[in-house]
Amino acid sequence: MTVSLYVIGTEITRGIISDRHIQFLSSNLTELGYTIRRAVVVPDDGSIEAELEVCAADSDIVLVTGGLGPTADDLTRRIIAREAGVPLVRNQEAWDTLYKRVGERIHGANEQQAYIPQGFELLPNPNGTAPGFRGSFEKKCPDGSVHCVTVIAMPGPPAELQPMFLNHVRPYLAKLAGHVEEQRDEYSVYLIAEARLDELCRRCSEEYNLANISWGTRFQQFRISLYVQGGSASERALFISKLRSMVGEGLIEDADDTDACTLLTNYLIENNLTISTAESCTAGLVSKMLTDRSGSSSYFWGGAVTYANSAKQKIAGVCASTLEKFGAVSRQTACEMADGIRQVSGTDLAVSLTGIAGPDGGSADKPVGTVWIGFSSAKAPSAAVCLKFASISRDSARRRFSIAALVLCRLYAMGRDVVTVAETWKYI
Repeated sequence: MTVSLYVIGTEITRGIISDRHIQFLSSNLTELGYTIRRAVVVPDDGSIEAELEVCAADSDIVLVTGGLGPTADDLTRRIIAREAGVPLVRNQEAWDTLYKRVGERIHGANEQQAYIPQGFELLPNPNGTAPGFRGSFEKKCPDGSVHCVTVIAMPGPPAELQPMFLNHVRPYLAKLAGHVEEQRDEYSVYLIAEARLDELCRRCSEEYNLANISWGTRFQQFRISLYVQGGSASERALFISKLRSMVGEGLIEDADDTDACTLLTNYLIENNLTISTAESCTAGLVSKMLTDRSGSSSYFWGGAVTYANSAKQKIAGVCASTLEKFGAVSRQTACEMADGIRQVSGTDLAVSLTGIAGPDGGSADKPVGTVWIGFSSAKAPSAAVCLKFASISRDSARRRFSIAALVLCRLYAMGRDVVTVAETWKYI
């Protein structure tokens, strides 16, 4: 079966941003056994209509991304409806979902996002306001024959398109006649760069004679999704076991949609534990991530951003002599910050972060990218871990510091020696 891919976006055709869809979609479709007839980027000017007229007659599947927003240049739904010879109709599920998100603002430009071609099936989009849709219709070919084509429309932002494709579109395409999807396992990987992860997968394949195993990655803000397929179940298990031994404990977890914060908060809820935070270099990012989840007050007491040394002393209880002798970025300060905020809050656990996010402030002993993460518990000795990340930007450093704290905090709560764990992290 043949597929045509169309990515709609004037920002891409003008070179403002780069396309991230064609490689992602093509690799997934190839794995399913489809033949890609064409992959085209078109601007938001309606030119997709002429393209659809051609490909609808020579492709079994047409995937279209973008052009589903509320603005005047979002023409995808109207053009597909015309090509299918059906009107646009309001989908009640789409309307109800959108109304919950935007309320009365739905009346106006947003309203068109609740309309899809008549007879098409809605594809939900929990990550955005524009749902996708899927439908089939007959198209007359130049030779007079009639051809049935399935058109699938998805939103343009990668954070919306990729989950929709993986959760709704790929399973549908895998079930079509003649396609048997390879068994694949999915994982979430933390703190390792995508290029480095691919390099380690190649090493694992070569060193352990697992040439029949293939893999793919998908970059996300706080993790990388890793897909391992091919071979037998035991071969895939061996592959991921060896890969885990290479990258270190706690950095590869089952399921590709599980972030480090969710793993920690699930553990806190399941064990009826509470946590508090004292943050310097991350300026409250860990607290923000811990409270993104509804109902977070059941496990999160609160946190303090103790940026200045005086704040570390007055709020987190760090001794002036500790700061003077060891400095703000030190094991001693991290431990005292964690112990101090736990004593104030009375929580079961506490985590602290103090480091150098850059771009300035580093030294030979404590370069930019250095962070000390402290842990305090009512049932275990306090501990602190020093990590040194390759610094890319201030925002990147803060994100990586925060993810490391969340990963290690869960392991600390489980009774693991986090200092020993961190020593196994060779590729962060």
